[in-house]
Amino acid sequence: MNKESNVYIIIYSTVMVVIVAVLLAVAALSLKDRQDANILNEKKSAILASLGAADQNYDEFINAYAVNAEGEKIEGDVFVMLQDLKGSFEQGQYPVFEAQDGRVVLPITGTGLWGPIWGYIALESDMNTVAGIVLDHSGETPGLGAEIATPAHQAMYKGKQIFEGDEFVSVTLKKGGASEGNTHEVDAISGGTKTSDGVSAMLKNSLENYLPLLGAKKGAAAAEEVVAEVEETEESNVQNVEENE
Repeated sequence: MNKESNVYIIIYSTVMVVIVAVLLAVAALSLKDRQDANILNEKKSAILASLGAADQNYDEFINAYAVNAEGEKIEGDVFVMLQDLKGSFEQGQYPVFEAQDGRVVLPITGTGLWGPIWGYIALESDMNTVAGIVLDHSGETPGLGAEIATPAHQAMYKGKQIFEGDEFVSVTLKKGGASEGNTHEVDAISGGTKTSDGVSAMLKNSLENYLPLLGAKKGAAAAEEVVAEVEETEESNVQNVEENE
């Protein structure tokens, strides 16, 4: 065959394209397990980071499960749910990551100025106080909206509260700066109003899904406190009786 003919060039190009495609497919398949493992480890690391527990072993420190809209445990792979968290929320599937010390980590998802934003918010065992947060984005503006992913911004959430008494109020990013002493506000990103509004909406909308679970846990914690107080009182009474005898 004439190597300078159009037919030869077309056949040669087609064969090369097929060969390259096959090689790329083989490479992708051979690396998939490693890529999936890296993604899984990244999620586990982010969950631990939100708790300030990067030195802990995820599998030993975290109990992962999912709940429905009533806060009841359901079957399902939480990491599969995280792959499309928005879709999981719409289907009534809410992943929960509970630490051995009673704190919980809840995944959150929303929309910023240029695309998706997401993260993990950790709550203390009172199911009210923020223990930490990890935020990320796919394309917010560097130096502006992208600041949500910086340690300096995320540190401002620690100690904030999502309830005012029994009322859920979430945490809001306030333009111009959080009011002094306000436990439900953090400083908005300077020059990143749309992203800040997106984070506020993300926190409120995502956390609302978990209100039945948080309410149940708060109720259980309160009941345990009452039991502990009763036991302490009874023990004190017994000691007083013994001393009087």
